[in-house]
Amino acid sequence: MRLVLQDRSPLESPPGRFACEPFYAETMTLLRSVRDHDFETLAWLCDDDFGIVDIGVDGNARPIRTRLEWERWFNELFATLDTMAATTDSEILDYRAIRTDDLGYSVLDFRQSLTANGTTATFDCVATIIWKRTPHGWREARWHASVVAADVPAELRAA
Repeated sequence: MRLVLQDRSPLESPPGRFACEPFYAETMTLLRSVRDHDFETLAWLCDDDFGIVDIGVDGNARPIRTRLEWERWFNELFATLDTMAATTDSEILDYRAIRTDDLGYSVLDFRQSLTANGTTATFDCVATIIWKRTPHGWREARWHASVVAADVPAELRAA
């Protein structure tokens, strides 16, 4: 695990107005695990029965259909970020969720940042997360993220 605590990470002081929403704590764990390259925690929280659609370092959609692809994706992503000496972070812009006895879903609006060589790109994203109750607690069953706006400086586009 590579811990990448950035100065003043928005994930260390998330908006309190969402704290009572279902799955908010789990969502914070997901985002922090990606930021910190914490594969073990991320893998424990995600079942992703139907795969995921994630965002690649280039900002494009990355469909992942199986658990093996999921594991490869995150191991490769974290290794790529490490090679780039890049950091990522997330800022929660909006969050809503509904929970029933065994299933729930949340909609997360967030700003993902990617910093490399002192230059930062930002991606405004929306993610829909399906949650399921398991004997071990709530787990992510599906993640689908889309970029709705991006600000990528020329230095990072060329990298």
